[in-house]
Amino acid sequence: MRARVFELASLLLTYPDTELLDAADDLRAAAALIEPEPVRDEVVAFLDWLLAVSPIEAQREYVQTFDLRRRSGLYLTYYLHGDTRKRGMALLVLKQRYRAHGLRLADGELPDLLPVVLEFAAAAGPGDGEAPLRQHRQGLEVLRAALTDSGTPYRHLLDAVCAVLPELTDDDRAAISALAADGPPVEAVGLESIGAGPNLSPYPNCSAAEAAR
Repeated sequence: MRARVFELASLLLTYPDTELLDAADDLRAAAALIEPEPVRDEVVAFLDWLLAVSPIEAQREYVQTFDLRRRSGLYLTYYLHGDTRKRGMALLVLKQRYRAHGLRLADGELPDLLPVVLEFAAAAGPGDGEAPLRQHRQGLEVLRAALTDSGTPYRHLLDAVCAVLPELTDDDRAAISALAADGPPVEAVGLESIGAGPNLSPYPNCSAAEAAR
């Protein structure tokens, strides 16, 4: 059941291009198989929005939500480590985990991109597959809160994903609150060594003023 949620969320958290939007019937059929009902309802609510608006509106919402706001980027290691050497090591560990399971990244694609993490969880299953989601649960919850605050329909997908993950502990909630209040570290060193290129910002296309939103 979790694998179906992760797989569909992985697809729906990618840029809504023509190929994705043309798969409306397949997406609805996949959503109809999700259990339990409350999780299915979240995915269906997102699909109802996505397939009702124009492609340009859907694409604008995606860019404004994930590319132009620091608080709702899709790169999970950024939430815990910022642009620091620790983030570089976390990315390297993810790449090695994927390689061990035969998952290859597209050119220039970072391993902590949430759709990639979800794709891996769906393919590799419980244990190794879902470990990155558990390890970056704090980042997921900070992202989820940011999407809820902004009112974007994409909040439904994070609600669905988090609903099928283990319950948060009191320590988890305290750590999430601290992370939301303090933000990630800001030291910007040590990232090029993983071979992913010099610009690992989770919001590379926005200005400093836009990123601060």
